[in-house]
Amino acid sequence: MSDDLRARLDWLVSELNRHNRLYHEENTPEIPDWEYDRLFRELEALEVAHPALARADSPTRRIGSSPVVELRPFTHEVPMLSLQNGYRREGAELETDEVFGADPFLDLRIFEGWTRGTRGTKDPGRGIRAAMDGEAPPVIAYVVEPKLDGLAMELVYVDGKFVAGGTRGDGDTGEDVSHNLLTLASVPRALRDAPPGRLAVRGEVLFDLRGFERMNNEREARGEKRFENPRNAAAGTMRQLDPELARGRPLMFFAHSSGEKVPGVATHAEMLARFAAMGFAVNPLNRRCLGIEQVIQAVADLESQRADLPYEIDGAVVKVDELALQDALGFVTRSPRWALAFKYPPAKVSTRLNSVLFSVGRTGAVTPVAQLEPVRVGGVTVRNASLHNEHQMARVLGLRVGDTVEIQRAGDVIPEVVRVIPTPSRDSLSPAAYPEACPDCGHALVRELSDPKKPEMVLIRCPNTLACPAQRLAALRHFAARGTMDIEGLGEKLLELLIAQGFVSRPSDIYRLAERRAELVSIDRLGDTSVQNLLDAIEASKSRPLERCLMALGVPSVGESTAKDLARAFRGIEAVMDASVEALDAVPGIAETTAVGIRAFFADPRNREEVERLRSLGVAFVPPAAPASASLGGKTFVLTGTLPTLSRDQAKALIEGAGGKVSGSVSKKTDFLVAGAEAGSKLDRAQELGVAIIDEPGLRALLGEST
Repeated sequence: MSDDLRARLDWLVSELNRHNRLYHEENTPEIPDWEYDRLFRELEALEVAHPALARADSPTRRIGSSPVVELRPFTHEVPMLSLQNGYRREGAELETDEVFGADPFLDLRIFEGWTRGTRGTKDPGRGIRAAMDGEAPPVIAYVVEPKLDGLAMELVYVDGKFVAGGTRGDGDTGEDVSHNLLTLASVPRALRDAPPGRLAVRGEVLFDLRGFERMNNEREARGEKRFENPRNAAAGTMRQLDPELARGRPLMFFAHSSGEKVPGVATHAEMLARFAAMGFAVNPLNRRCLGIEQVIQAVADLESQRADLPYEIDGAVVKVDELALQDALGFVTRSPRWALAFKYPPAKVSTRLNSVLFSVGRTGAVTPVAQLEPVRVGGVTVRNASLHNEHQMARVLGLRVGDTVEIQRAGDVIPEVVRVIPTPSRDSLSPAAYPEACPDCGHALVRELSDPKKPEMVLIRCPNTLACPAQRLAALRHFAARGTMDIEGLGEKLLELLIAQGFVSRPSDIYRLAERRAELVSIDRLGDTSVQNLLDAIEASKSRPLERCLMALGVPSVGESTAKDLARAFRGIEAVMDASVEALDAVPGIAETTAVGIRAFFADPRNREEVERLRSLGVAFVPPAAPASASLGGKTFVLTGTLPTLSRDQAKALIEGAGGKVSGSVSKKTDFLVAGAEAGSKLDRAQELGVAIIDEPGLRALLGEST
């Protein structure tokens, strides 16, 4: 097995996970949906062809991304899956299929072939109807819905009363945003004619476009920054801690599915009608269709109405209507087989490129941003557009300041420049070029290989991670957050104030705030009690474990799982800082590209000096304790479903305390799947791979407990 193949797979996992974080956590996607899907399909094909190379952290095993740490977790009783995608083909993208020929709606026809059991030797639909009705039906009923471009949400009701609501997150756990959901007029607090017991209603939170534009104009008049697009603004609003921010924004919720079965309904269309009767907003453009020709017509009709809708859609969702047939078709690892998200091509318009600015993100990546003559695209006024990287800006597009350019909103979210429209005067214009130094701190920029198979694709980055002003607020917020150093009370607004006052510019300054107690007390809205609580929280954070300290530092590609792997392998901050690329790469679960990034971070003297400052101020970088019991040493577990007496966090703590490891997805490296009620797709995957499946009593038996 070639090193090139392993390197490619490792790069795909790392890159796709990075784009997941950008889209789901930071709301700043860098690439369009079709490019993400292309990379995703390449990874899937490699894993199918070489299953021994499949990694536990592969995005093919996950849905979305991790919840943000500032909000309480919200657990989905039934996993909240993502949908498989299809696209309308046109021009050079039009494909020829051996069965259907060249057809713009080829993906819809292939999807219908699978649901009818008439396509493919490994067709999951083959024989389903024969088992259910004795023969395949002449047509299948579907429901076609607008694919709303907002934030996926689940609302939980018990006996008709709202009890909680949360985002999709990683499919199993999202963020609890109940406080913000209750500010939306379209979220009922109590339902009409609701079934007894628990009801989980899923849908989408999104902006009214006219209200969004009005809100942006008001923000601009107040001297505040405009929101770039409705989808990201909706996601950011729902994740705010202060519900008053959501209360004043024109957000709405449309219901489109359920977590668990809704009593007394046999079809998806019936379920939507029940939701409307209960008091939910259900999209009036939903349409029940008989057969694929009606589906194609409905999908085309939605696209023709798209520009005039009062909210954003980026496609149509096609679902098998009959719930029994949905059950029979089942799921793949991360998506139902009975539904397809069919994406529309983005709308394109032309405008003038006024200038190119260079934006520095939290990780130091320097991204070119086109400053445009304002223009309307898909119901939103666009002023800025992503240029992705140097290769795209200078080589693919060959941009010159003053060019007439064609733009589109990639995935209907982030505006991007598609091409230059030639004009007679463009030869006299100046080419756009990257700076040599960071535009915010002046540190020399570094060039890092982004894709091992494409040497022309480089990431240009400011390595001054802990001191660059552009990275400062995001880095300090990340450092103090709940999942890292957990400094209660040190939120974004206070950090902004402390930075403006000159009290804090890097993490170590936080631990010097006790020396400035009198100055802190004198700050408006900070009293003696608040300051003392803050200083107590800072003091408590000095004893955080090594893995959380590593995450807090913002080491590239080091999340919770990688940080724990590093802590277990090296057991001290000095050993991590001094580890070679080879030693890092030898740690299970750490790819070579990640190892290179970790080594480069700790090779920078500025970062090493900051670690030493933190240590001198009392931050202990506490190494992991030896397991109290080694009964599960070396064993990997996956948790799914609801256990009778243990929460997921409690079960995880018991396993790790006995020397085991808990992974988020099932692979050939999984030793045990601990399955509770409503276990879902992870149980199916474990059965496919022959992984040992145990329940809570089985786990306790492995731990040596009596049951």
